[in-house]
Amino acid sequence: MAQPRVELQTILEGITEHVYFQPPINIEMQFPCIVYARDGSETEHAGNKLYRLTKRYQVTVIDRNPDSVLPDEVEELPLCDFDRFFAADNLNHYVFTLFF
Repeated sequence: MAQPRVELQTILEGITEHVYFQPPINIEMQFPCIVYARDGSETEHAGNKLYRLTKRYQVTVIDRNPDSVLPDEVEELPLCDFDRFFAADNLNHYVFTLFF
């Protein structure tokens, strides 16, 4: 069984070619791209034990095109919510919270 993060990487690569997991600051990214990082988790307990753990990721679509369809494709993923939008350095950033 593949690791969940590797599965998520594969799903995101199906949306766009350039996908970066927690990229170091010195990497030169290609646009459009998706950048994602672990952001937290949601846990449920039963019988004083961990019953369910769902990892939360912050997923950011970065594109020069303000009318890009990539944010729509990311938002269609299960358990994904749009968080905010901002523009910086002539790039559009669409930030999502994704449980996976």
